[in-house]
Amino acid sequence: MIDLRLLRENPDLVRASQQTRGESVELVDDLLRADEARRSAVSSFEALRAEQKQLGKLMPKATGEEKTALLAKTKELAEQVKAAEAAVTEAEAVLRQAQLALSNVVEEGAPAGGEDDYIVLREVGTKPKLDSPKDHLALGEGLKAIDMERGAKVSGSRFYFLTGQGALLENAIIQLGVWQAVEAGFTMMVPPVLVKPESMEGTGFLGAHATEVYHLPADDLFLVGTSEVALAAYHRDEILQLDEPRRYVGVSTCFRREAGSYGKDTRGIIRVHQFNKAEMFVFATPEQAHDEHLRLLAWEEELLSKLELAYRVIDVAGGDLGSSAARKYDCEAWLPTQDKYREVTSTSNCTTFQARRLNVRFRDAEGKTQTAATLNGTLATTRMIAAILEQHQQPDGSVRVPKALQPYLGGRDLLEPA
Repeated sequence: MIDLRLLRENPDLVRASQQTRGESVELVDDLLRADEARRSAVSSFEALRAEQKQLGKLMPKATGEEKTALLAKTKELAEQVKAAEAAVTEAEAVLRQAQLALSNVVEEGAPAGGEDDYIVLREVGTKPKLDSPKDHLALGEGLKAIDMERGAKVSGSRFYFLTGQGALLENAIIQLGVWQAVEAGFTMMVPPVLVKPESMEGTGFLGAHATEVYHLPADDLFLVGTSEVALAAYHRDEILQLDEPRRYVGVSTCFRREAGSYGKDTRGIIRVHQFNKAEMFVFATPEQAHDEHLRLLAWEEELLSKLELAYRVIDVAGGDLGSSAARKYDCEAWLPTQDKYREVTSTSNCTTFQARRLNVRFRDAEGKTQTAATLNGTLATTRMIAAILEQHQQPDGSVRVPKALQPYLGGRDLLEPA
């Protein structure tokens, strides 16, 4: 949820943000009306309560007709207070729904537009020059590393088995990422992959992204699409000490329905229903958030450099941001067989948007409680296998192992066809 003080003081900023996202500006006015209605309802309730308390003080001294009149007035006021309290409850519910409908305020400097209006910030590394390159699935099948056919047999389309060298390679990528994060001061976490509705709603995944989420109605639990959800809710309703940002790296299996992706990336493991990921998540003060976002991006780039991958960094346009993100940078690795870059990591600054929903706070220098900021960033994930296989492939179908990964693969420097 956005800060209501910001809305009241600078509604045009919020309207401009909605325009940058390509979303409804009317939602801003809806929220302004709901905020005013709620404050009016609270004011009326408090005035009636004050009058009720004043009558209560007069009652012990009253006698005769005066007492009878006071009793009648007290009864009348009690009904009015009850109605006013109900009006406050209703106004607060309307206000919350209006807040939940509005996306985070886009950070100044983020490009406007939609999915194709990103800005390329830099390209890093040298794209491999390959004669008749094989795609990652052909290579994975030759290595007996990826088995899509049996994945579909067991679970349906967009499922797969990682086998032998493929399973070891994924484990190595995750381990390399985790140890990099731990050495940088992150605390490793293995979070739950099933979460309550309030955890999912608190991170903003039950709005526009609701169709992407697997729901278990019998238990009213959701399978997470990223460990960001559980890590964000980890400190729900808590007050943190945030002299320095609090950093976690969560390793989990992730689940996405991929609704609306029919016909897209049907070959291989680019777009699948289940994958594994090491996700960085940070709680910080709002003042720390901008610089921390750049640090998360730097850690992502550090890992991609260790994997010896050619990649680029893009500044994602407002219309392609998730509802919680104020700014997002993607790292995209080069896929030779597609002749284009594909996303492998993403990092978002969610400012106070998620923490306000989840009631995560900190004490400032004066001891006052303030809403924390949250940030997230993919560090290592299954999809990186595709880029490693394609960029490091050899003419005979083998795949060179980046030096940084070799210690996590028993020292082997080459993945060879079975």
